Amino acid sequence: MKKSKIGLITLVAITIALIITLLKEFDFVQIDDMVMMSTRWIVAIVLVCFALSKKSLTTWILVCMLLGVFVGVDFPNFAAALHPLSKGFIKLVKTIVGPILFGTLVYGIAGHSDLKQVGRMAWKSMLYFFCATSCAIFIGLAVINITHAGVGVDVQHMPKEQLPAVKAADTELERLPAHVHGVYKFTNFFYELFPENVVKSMYENKVLQIVVFSVLFGIGLAMVEEKKRKPIVDFAEGLSEVMFKFTNLIMYFAPIGVGAAMAFTVGHLGVDILKNLFMLLGSLYIALVVFVLLVFVPIMLFLKIPIKKFIQAIKEPVSIAFATTSSDAALPKAMSNMEKFGVPRKIVSFVIPTGYSFNLDGTSLYLSLASIFVAQAAGMHLSIGQQLAIAFTLMITSKGVAAVPRASLIVLIATAEQFGLPVFIIAAILGIDELMDMARTSVNVIGNCLATVVIAKWEGEFDENATADDF
Repeated sequence: MKKSKIGLITLVAITIALIITLLKEFDFVQIDDMVMMSTRWIVAIVLVCFALSKKSLTTWILVCMLLGVFVGVDFPNFAAALHPLSKGFIKLVKTIVGPILFGTLVYGIAGHSDLKQVGRMAWKSMLYFFCATSCAIFIGLAVINITHAGVGVDVQHMPKEQLPAVKAADTELERLPAHVHGVYKFTNFFYELFPENVVKSMYENKVLQIVVFSVLFGIGLAMVEEKKRKPIVDFAEGLSEVMFKFTNLIMYFAPIGVGAAMAFTVGHLGVDILKNLFMLLGSLYIALVVFVLLVFVPIMLFLKIPIKKFIQAIKEPVSIAFATTSSDAALPKAMSNMEKFGVPRKIVSFVIPTGYSFNLDGTSLYLSLASIFVAQAAGMHLSIGQQLAIAFTLMITSKGVAAVPRASLIVLIATAEQFGLPVFIIAAILGIDELMDMARTSVNVIGNCLATVVIAKWEGEFDENATADDF
């Protein structure tokens, strides 16, 4: 059967299944649960046939995401038991992060010995990160003030889960007078940048500490005479090449890991949870779409970035980030694909890892939106000045948020406590946090991929003739 016919059959099957699902959900027609289940698995068979005909890893990832949803809906207990597969995939990807960052950064800096460019990339990246995350925060504030998603919410009947443990109290901070707490937190942020042991930083997956060590190591290596520098530079180049090949091998496991992640999410949350907090969830997705359309698209049009090719380059890492809710899981593939897209390795290896701590656009938007939602749900009226104060605080506290699931909740709890917002409402919205995390993590990955192209264009080193056929 021709691929075009299989694609047409797949489209028809999905359309029919979607219509049947909507008719049942809105009670237009009474449909037996067994009929719905049969419909889902007929679609599943059609999707598998479509994926077999396409022979594309990205197609398999997307198909397995849908299969995971079906398993989660029909066999929730079995779906929950699949969680180790998704955790195993993320665990496997995290083994790449430390070596690939070290290899690419050291080779990118010492291999070219252009220390001035490293400095230029640093300030240009930080300027872009600040502007992008600021836009995200203000768009989040604007959308939640328009939708008023938190007004009238019955928080007593919302699903409640245990909040993640917050960081232990800093005794040194507590001994200082209140008026210097801001100074201490600012300087402590820089303290946290520096690793005491790079192996420990790799073990704990502290991306920014690995980046700082690798940059300093690369700068030191660039200052060494050529004869002594070359063996280590060659090792760094070889290490980065090996880790990219290692990434390609691990990605064959991605459809299973992604499918298991989706199955677990739907299986342990259930699709009905969406109805409880639909306004908050809808507000977040609307805000993220608005952010992409008003910020990312104009940037791409202004810089004449080929949008279709860019989408081809990011679709695989973004789908992985969406299903696993982990930016780390998408990092190796994002770096590899942006290099194929035309961004030099030295820029990719510097901008993406740095952006994982300073350019979390989706997370920044979520934090501003969720903090005002908490106030609205509690019946608290915040003036424009108070909301701007929260936004300013989030501009600082959202920097350095670890690129791991649920880390943003720690920042949200800390911000809520600082401004006297009730923390128990955060425990209520925690039930759908994983569904929100999918969207904000995807936007984080898109933002960091776009940042590499922006810096490459700014540096005049973007390869306009690079092909996107390998994606």
